[in-house]
Amino acid sequence: MGRRTARRRSRPPIGGHSIRFRLLAIGRQKKGALRELEALYAGRITPPPAIVELEVRQPLPPAQLRAREGALILKALPAGARLFALDTAGEAWSSEEFAERLRGLRDAGAAELAFAVGGAEGLDRAVLDRADKVISLGRMTWPHLLARGMLLEQLYRAQQILSGHPYHRG
Repeated sequence: MGRRTARRRSRPPIGGHSIRFRLLAIGRQKKGALRELEALYAGRITPPPAIVELEVRQPLPPAQLRAREGALILKALPAGARLFALDTAGEAWSSEEFAERLRGLRDAGAAELAFAVGGAEGLDRAVLDRADKVISLGRMTWPHLLARGMLLEQLYRAQQILSGHPYHRG
């Protein structure tokens, strides 16, 4: 298990209190365009999200692999953190709806929100059952390593929506 955390910026959190984001992701992002995309948006989020990469290195049948990955995600979930799981069967929100959900959690005093991104086999039922919310980036299937960058962009976009910044022109 490895960790990469985006560098911290000196900007104050929007609205005084910000939710800390944690990305619990199966797989290691290799050098290249997807890692650069991830770093670009992670570096824009305030405070920067913690990115926790988890992996099972032994070859296993799909169901066993999914279960082992699910156990790693749940073990890495901080106590007290809210969990959003990414799954194609989850709720699909507009960027504005996503921002409003984050505003509601922030205003209710949530300190940390973790996002679980499964591997090629998807998320284990235990993670989906534990999740406070199961969300989707749309009905299309996306590679899990690309979904990470897409999620980070939406987190950044949500912060911009909530601050009234013109980045979002949806």
